[in-house]
Amino acid sequence: MDSKHLQEQLSKLHAELAGAKRVDPAVRELLRQIMDDISRLVDKPSSGGGGDWDASIADRLEQIAVRFEADHPALAASTRRFVDLLGKAGL
Repeated sequence: MDSKHLQEQLSKLHAELAGAKRVDPAVRELLRQIMDDISRLVDKPSSGGGGDWDASIADRLEQIAVRFEADHPALAASTRRFVDLLGKAGL
């Protein structure tokens, strides 16, 4: 998967998150940090796989998806799709 496609999907997720109402400020800040981490990965992917740091991003996104299940099911699904996409991209 090329980084252009990944960047497009990241932009879509950003837009969905921006449109979400009533998201806890602490969760919103955590998401912002994770999105920054992902943007750095997309811009400068590592040559030998991401290792623990990248796995941490996927784990954090999954935890957020769980928090979204009740109030934001569509956002939870989008977040999980993005986690899958990161895995397919080798990040």
